[in-house]
Amino acid sequence: MKIEQGDIILCTVDRIIGTNVFVKIDKTDKEGTITLSEIAPGRIRNLRDYVVPKKKIVCKVLKSEGEQIILSLRRVSQKEEKEVKEKYNVENSYKNILRTILKEEFEEAVKKIEIEGDVYDFLEQAKKEPKILEEIVGKENSKKILDILNNQKKKKIFLKKEINLSSENPNGIVLIKEILGKIKNAEIKYLCAGKYSINVKDTDMKNAGSRIKEIISEIEKEAKKKNLKFETKEK
Repeated sequence: MKIEQGDIILCTVDRIIGTNVFVKIDKTDKEGTITLSEIAPGRIRNLRDYVVPKKKIVCKVLKSEGEQIILSLRRVSQKEEKEVKEKYNVENSYKNILRTILKEEFEEAVKKIEIEGDVYDFLEQAKKEPKILEEIVGKENSKKILDILNNQKKKKIFLKKEINLSSENPNGIVLIKEILGKIKNAEIKYLCAGKYSINVKDTDMKNAGSRIKEIISEIEKEAKKKNLKFETKEK
């Protein structure tokens, strides 16, 4: 797994020495470091309120050069943290299904799958292209696994983004309603003066994330056309 600046990754807290936190980066043999200033904004009275050994945390890569990997905890948005942890939980459930079907062949199969990438991504692709799973576990086992995956009740994933949209134009409210009224497959909520939330739900994290981005881009484009003030807020 190649780690690059800007990546959002799952880590496990290994140890705390002074004001430095050392973590193990999941699915690698690499270690990362988080300095005190990158744990949380503002003054930190007790470091262990945020990190303790063995705790799973989601971090952003600030620097990756050779063995030196500098991470940040405070620069990860709630949305990014939720997406990574959700994927981790689903992947674990997928592994349990593999373990149940494959039994003693489980470990070897997972090693082969992880050569291609994450177990989650691989099995999601296998739902569309069963042959890639058949090549690793055989046709009979592949059918059993995919039957379970396809019949699982899919949990709805909710993503939320806050935006500021305002205008000094006398008919600003009309223009804003016109823009937001065009948005489909999402729930738009008025929060307070100039602030709105966009809520999207889907059974797939990537689809929900892509839809949020499309909506933001669409609103921003229309806001510029109508000379409205627009900005987004991480949530």
